[in-house]
Amino acid sequence: MSTPISSTPPTSESLALIEAQVSASSAWIQPLRQEIARYLIGQTTLVDRLLISLLVKGHILLEGVPGLAKTLALKTLASLVNAQFHRIQFTPDMLPADIVGTEIYDPKEARFRVKHGPVFANFILADEINRAPAKVQSALLEAMQEKQVTIGEQTFPLPAPFFVLATQNPLEQEGTYPLPEAQLDRFMMKVIMDYPTEDEEMQVLDLAATTEDMLVPQAMVSLEAIQQARQVVNRLHLDEKVKRYIVRLVQATRRPDDYGVPIAPLIRVGASPRATINLALTSRAHAFLEGRAYVTPHDVKSVAMDVLRHRVTVTYEAEAEGLNSEQIIARLLNELPVP
Repeated sequence: MSTPISSTPPTSESLALIEAQVSASSAWIQPLRQEIARYLIGQTTLVDRLLISLLVKGHILLEGVPGLAKTLALKTLASLVNAQFHRIQFTPDMLPADIVGTEIYDPKEARFRVKHGPVFANFILADEINRAPAKVQSALLEAMQEKQVTIGEQTFPLPAPFFVLATQNPLEQEGTYPLPEAQLDRFMMKVIMDYPTEDEEMQVLDLAATTEDMLVPQAMVSLEAIQQARQVVNRLHLDEKVKRYIVRLVQATRRPDDYGVPIAPLIRVGASPRATINLALTSRAHAFLEGRAYVTPHDVKSVAMDVLRHRVTVTYEAEAEGLNSEQIIARLLNELPVP
């Protein structure tokens, strides 16, 4: 059961206590980052977003062209935290049963028995999720939201922790299907993965341009340590002014004129209340990674783009002007007053 979040202003003593808890429960963060860096060159933003999602039980949609080590990133993290990892390759001919499992008839026992699908693991890499039709993409909905799946008439809980990293190719490529809005909203963050820099690619060349198999990372963080860190993240102080800033930021994606940002003709659909919740959760986790006992507007602005970019739909007018959701969100972040 999660720890209730108090709205009472903390005393300096309580903040000092929370800060001590943050320091103790986050001792594994920096060693984990350093160990990941041995196998994954660069991509520090992606690593931090993976850690944030792990801390607040979220899921990530990762967009980037093939070959940027998306699989390596999640597989390495799963090995380091001793979690079970499954990769699901999405294809146009997939069926929902290929993900969650199905009932098969056992002639020896003359009855149906359930065969679990690959979704039954701690870390799921849903690779190229937009290569499959909408009904297959939607097979992950119950798993992501409820942490359970239904096969036939039976419901099965998924292992804890349960984390989905779904990758997609840019939508302008051939053979892709846009994700339904309901599916997009289930992802806590959408992260854009870019090409490495010249120096980073030199390091990739030194590390991976060999016929020898790479060493498998050894577990260095227990799932119990992650669970303890999650409890501390819930205790971080979120001031009323910062809460109000989060709410105003999400509200401004729906009625920007009310908040002094005249861009209403550019927004077709604003962010849902789930965005407000996720923005608060990810801001707390970002503060935790920074070693603080309280959330600042800097934490909110640091994660806002990843939380909001897939939840704001622009109008045809905006598209005609060459504007996307990221540019509109950036304008909101620049023009909305910060407490």
